[in-house]
Amino acid sequence: MQKRGFEVVTTYQEMGINLPKRATDRSAGYDFEAAQDITLPSIWKAAFSAFQLKNFEGKETISFPSENKEYLKSSLVPTGIKAFMPKNEYLLLANRSSNPMKNQLALPNGVGIIDADYYANEKNEGEIFFQLINYGLEDYTIKKGERIGQGIFMTYALADRDEPVSAERVGGFGSSGK
Repeated sequence: MQKRGFEVVTTYQEMGINLPKRATDRSAGYDFEAAQDITLPSIWKAAFSAFQLKNFEGKETISFPSENKEYLKSSLVPTGIKAFMPKNEYLLLANRSSNPMKNQLALPNGVGIIDADYYANEKNEGEIFFQLINYGLEDYTIKKGERIGQGIFMTYALADRDEPVSAERVGGFGSSGK
């Protein structure tokens, strides 16, 4: 029986999704690809197109119309992949080192954590998404099959007085701790 690895989620079975793989013999990370084309809006679009200077009693203020708030959020890029691992491990998601320099793409939270119990959860079958923001001046389109990030299997330790937790995961992305 396999201890850790990757599978394609059901909804992407017939869509030519590649399982993550390492680029070299000494690579720690498994490269993940986008499962579909997706356009990441530039966060600067809101700033450059939405500035409305208002002069009221000599005071200037800047406001952003509500329709521009979509540019100020991160995007979830689907991979079509789920990961399985032993219960004392997690999959660390990290940005590709070239993404910030070449494409102006960043993980807003720095890293992602895929817990062992995220695999096959009811909400989204455990599909892994990369949360990215585009801080470039133009929208950026990620093409299906483009490498977007990497995953590294890691082990973790528990505190000496760790209390057993009986809660089970009931959701998908961002569902732990609820």
